[in-house]
Amino acid sequence: MKRSDFRHLERLRVRWAEVDLQKIVFNGHYLMYFDTAVAGYWRALAMPYHETMAMLGGDLFVRKATVEYLGSARYDELCEVGIRCARIGTSSILFSAALFRGEQLLVSGELVYVFADPASQTSRPVPQDLRDVLTAFEAGETMFDLRLGSWEQLGAEAKGIRHAVFVDEQKIPADMVCDDADTEAVHAVAVNRFGLPLASGRLVAHAPGLGKIGRMAVLAAQRGSGVGRAVLEALAGAAHQRGEAELMLHAQASAVAFYRRAGFVNDGAAFQEAGIEHQAMRRTS
Repeated sequence: MKRSDFRHLERLRVRWAEVDLQKIVFNGHYLMYFDTAVAGYWRALAMPYHETMAMLGGDLFVRKATVEYLGSARYDELCEVGIRCARIGTSSILFSAALFRGEQLLVSGELVYVFADPASQTSRPVPQDLRDVLTAFEAGETMFDLRLGSWEQLGAEAKGIRHAVFVDEQKIPADMVCDDADTEAVHAVAVNRFGLPLASGRLVAHAPGLGKIGRMAVLAAQRGSGVGRAVLEALAGAAHQRGEAELMLHAQASAVAFYRRAGFVNDGAAFQEAGIEHQAMRRTS
């Protein structure tokens, strides 16, 4: 079993509380590592877990877990946990799991989940839609569709994402999340394979040759998955196509590092907007 066998690898650092008296990771914690990586696997599938399971009318329950110990991870080491869908049965899904330190395999295992009714916990056939998504991911396919369009075309999806992020999560007044500029803007929305909108943003013409990206919002369960970066670059591409050589945006303080990784730099001092600290930033499109 090698790192290259896994499309999804979850990076983690061994914490002090996970080490036993032998100064190595206590054996039971490896199952927690596998479970953490499974959560990352759903994120890589652009699949918010609870919403998707509710849509499918079921849930996944662990039926069996096996672990084989070949080596030991130690305090403060950086490791990667690989998760791969190895087989899909009638009502069960088998995942292969492995923990690596660099290229060295330390621990391997298998997790068997059963798709079942969430109330009675009686098994049901794995839905075809879920089979298709798992198979497509392992085949290397993209897990979401990036759509560019007008407010008339994408406004309903964008508004839903904004409400979840800005109103429900950040407590921004609902009347501030949409404005007249939406009707003139180019909008981008990322939608997963179940048709669930995950992230959105917009591009408006701010000045000749200067586009302004705004209303960037990513559902909490999908942050860190790359979907936000995809929306950002789709809008940057739209700006470039219409001849805007430079981009600007107002980044919330918590998102400044995200935009810096995308090539944006600070433009002036921080300021308050909607009660949240923001930083103006720019980059060439």
